[in-house]
Amino acid sequence: MGLLDNFERGLERAVNGVFAKTFKSGLAPIEITSALRRELDTKAAVVSRERILVPNKFDVRLGRTDYQRMTAIGPTLIDELTQLVQNHAAAQGYQFAGGISIRLTEDMGLSEGMIRVDSQNVKGEVSWTPVLDVAGKRYPIVKSRTIIGRGHDADITVDDTGISRKHVEVLWDGKRAQVNDLGSTNGSQLNGEPVSKAPLAPESVIQIGRTRIVFRVLAQSSDVDLRGDRDRGTQK
Repeated sequence: MGLLDNFERGLERAVNGVFAKTFKSGLAPIEITSALRRELDTKAAVVSRERILVPNKFDVRLGRTDYQRMTAIGPTLIDELTQLVQNHAAAQGYQFAGGISIRLTEDMGLSEGMIRVDSQNVKGEVSWTPVLDVAGKRYPIVKSRTIIGRGHDADITVDDTGISRKHVEVLWDGKRAQVNDLGSTNGSQLNGEPVSKAPLAPESVIQIGRTRIVFRVLAQSSDVDLRGDRDRGTQK
């Protein structure tokens, strides 16, 4: 295995894209990713042959400068970290007692570039948070029907001349998702195949025009926030 496995490469791509201009120096998000992965591997407890339990609540402590830089990104960073923790756990066969909670905390005792991760197992209800990654931006699904298109009256407006004003819709009933093409001019694809209506599984890829849309579902606690004080079920 090289310096970066698949778990780390996910956030590496994000750093090279959305976050690249922000992190020309100092601590980068990928270093938090590595710290979280180590915490999972170190704290993994074999309960039985079929069950390896790992922490699901993480308090990531950072020095003042790094904390300010990371929190400036907003909730997107926590969403990325949560997804990568979830992916690493699945790859290793780990299980959680409840939803994943990641909080960034300022620690005056830490200097720039230092990270301390405190973790624990917390039993609780899992809040399944559906999101759409559209052209490099993440949009939490907060309605039962989300329309994506070029028009300003769409819920998610995309600047792509190859798509219709209202191109596709994503339906979410709290447990399952579905994608419907809304009679678009150029059509839609789901995982490389033409689609008019179909169930939408996690990690499915919708292609409309030149725009790539990935549907994901994050397993989170209901009270997760970048600073630990916002309900993840709402969007600000």
